[in-house]
Amino acid sequence: MKSRGKIAMAILLMALGGWFLAIEFVPQVEHFAYGATTWPLPIVGTGVLLALLALFTWTPGMMVPAAIVGGVGSLLYWQNLTGNWASWAYAWALIVVFVGVGIGLAALMQRSRSGLAGAGWTIFIGLLQFVIFGAFLGGDTIIRRYWPVTLIVLGLLLLLQGFFRRSRPLT
Repeated sequence: MKSRGKIAMAILLMALGGWFLAIEFVPQVEHFAYGATTWPLPIVGTGVLLALLALFTWTPGMMVPAAIVGGVGSLLYWQNLTGNWASWAYAWALIVVFVGVGIGLAALMQRSRSGLAGAGWTIFIGLLQFVIFGAFLGGDTIIRRYWPVTLIVLGLLLLLQGFFRRSRPLT
């Protein structure tokens, strides 16, 4: 297992070195990497690279940083295109969602149902934070008006979980 991680790190370092070398010597790559609208795309690409490395070396734990890096890069790209930088006041909560996505991808690789359940709850909590903070810190007016629905849904989920959780005998 340790050798897979080392292989993944070696490949990542070589790919990043190649990328930065291309930036230095190929003007089109430099323009793409540092362009006014495209600068977040290399961050997204790094997330994709991490995910591919996780798949090729079968290192499920690398899916979490892959999802975080790719998700933050995507968020920055959206903010850059829209100019809505103020949304960072509440969009940071999406990082929790990205962690949940990474946990879910790792759980899929490991065929872990409990991992998927944990990922689902992590994603839900991140979305709940996003909606609540968005409601109070300048998000869409729909979010501001209907954010209490998320509390109702959370209550329903907890209630359903209580009904469907298997009782375990005391041993």
